[in-house]
Amino acid sequence: MTRILALALALALPVSAFASSDDSLLTPERKAEITEKLTAEGYEVRKIDVEDGMIEAYVLKDGQRLEIYLDAALNIVRTKIDD
Repeated sequence: MTRILALALALALPVSAFASSDDSLLTPERKAEITEKLTAEGYEVRKIDVEDGMIEAYVLKDGQRLEIYLDAALNIVRTKIDD
């Protein structure tokens, strides 16, 4: 029984550590910084998330819905048309 509990804890630890690192990327201050940067570039920010370690912003520009992926330094690394 003790082995099963130890195994369950060992398996759960990396998952919770990974989730908390994603959450730490999106403090209210960080979201405001991202919104300010993208607004200055002509985007209307709708939603900001973290996915696979990258910041993902759902935006509008010139009537088109886009998904913009940013790295930790807030550089745009990928833009995708949102269907």
